[in-house]
Amino acid sequence: MQYGGENVIMAHRFEMGKDKKSRKRLTGLTEDILESKTAKQSGRVKQRRERQGEKDDTYVEEKLSRRILEQARKQQDELEAEFGAGSGSGKPLRTAQTILGSPDQDGLDGDESDSEDNEEGVKSPASEQFYENIEVDEEDEQEFEKFMSKDAPVRRTLADVIMEKIQEKKTEIESQMSERTAAPQMDVRLVRVFRGVGQILAKYRSGKVPKAFKVVPSLTNWEDVLHLTQPERWTAAAMFQATRIFVSNLNAKMAQRFFNLVLLPRIRDDIAEYKRLNYHLYMSLQKALFKPAAFFKGILLPLCESRTCTLREAIIIGSVISRTSIPVLHSSAAMLKIAEMDYSGANSIFLRQFLDKKYALPYRVIDAVVYHFLRFLSDQRDLPVLWHQSLLTFVQRYKEDISSEQKDALIELCRVQVHAQITAEVRRELIHSKSRGEEGESMDL
Repeated sequence: MQYGGENVIMAHRFEMGKDKKSRKRLTGLTEDILESKTAKQSGRVKQRRERQGEKDDTYVEEKLSRRILEQARKQQDELEAEFGAGSGSGKPLRTAQTILGSPDQDGLDGDESDSEDNEEGVKSPASEQFYENIEVDEEDEQEFEKFMSKDAPVRRTLADVIMEKIQEKKTEIESQMSERTAAPQMDVRLVRVFRGVGQILAKYRSGKVPKAFKVVPSLTNWEDVLHLTQPERWTAAAMFQATRIFVSNLNAKMAQRFFNLVLLPRIRDDIAEYKRLNYHLYMSLQKALFKPAAFFKGILLPLCESRTCTLREAIIIGSVISRTSIPVLHSSAAMLKIAEMDYSGANSIFLRQFLDKKYALPYRVIDAVVYHFLRFLSDQRDLPVLWHQSLLTFVQRYKEDISSEQKDALIELCRVQVHAQITAEVRRELIHSKSRGEEGESMDL
């Protein structure tokens, strides 16, 4: 019986498997072939779409959104209370302003700056490098002007120098009365080309500079050719491109003439007219510091020697010095020259910027700065705050590099030139510091 029962079960299973195959074949061979060639939509894709839809439908809870809105309102109320934005004026808050020129003359749109960045391949630091708007007090300006020269010489530009050369050539020709000594005249086509370049630079905002202008530094008579382009009519963006080209292709002496005759007058005129410096001209100053010797001889030292440098000009050019890395030997030579000049308020600003760089200065430069301050032992004028600030900065940085005799002389200076808040700090720094030769003497003992 048991054997027969197992046969019955096996037969039943066989019949069940047979029924499944027969059911599968009910559709026919043609339908199976067609189904195998057509793509079927799998259920896995449906599940993925459903999950993606669930993520998109997520939202912030009501309690959390209410807290976010409350915090946003509190921050807005604090800003309005602090900056006075809720007075109904409708003006946006501005905590800092970039010192740029007039937007209608030398302004640069966002699209133009982006295109310039793409062409150069370097990110423009316009959004990163900015300094606060300078607010100069009228009393400070009046005190600053007391130390400026009243009979300053007239500033010379590139046009003045070229006209002097022309007059010298004329007198030379008239004296010798010879055609051989006459200077060769410039080709008419060349004059036409560079005058056209000048017209382009007078409207330049961004993009590529004319190729003919890039050849100017390689010419022997580059000053005459540059005069044809009328540099006084260039835009600020064109001045920046010209500074880049001349710094890269001229030697230090020729770059010095470009800085002195073209760049410096343009910067001083821009500051005098707009009470601030255009961004492109500020970047031109930074680019000019790639040749430090030319920058100091062509811009900084002539500005100090003229004794006509205003407070705004000194602060702006001083900020360029403080932001840029300068080799110690060039800075030492500049400090030595400034310390030996006749005093003006700009000298104190530039000396303070160099002292804040914390160079390891040679003793000759430190002695020159000490004698620069000791020169005012017999001066009966009320010195500006800038002078006292530069003295405090020098004492804080180099109090252990001066000799004991110089320290005693500076303490005596503090009795003659007194400031209510700064002089006491200068005296304290001098008293509680070592002198230049004290460590060597203690080692010998």
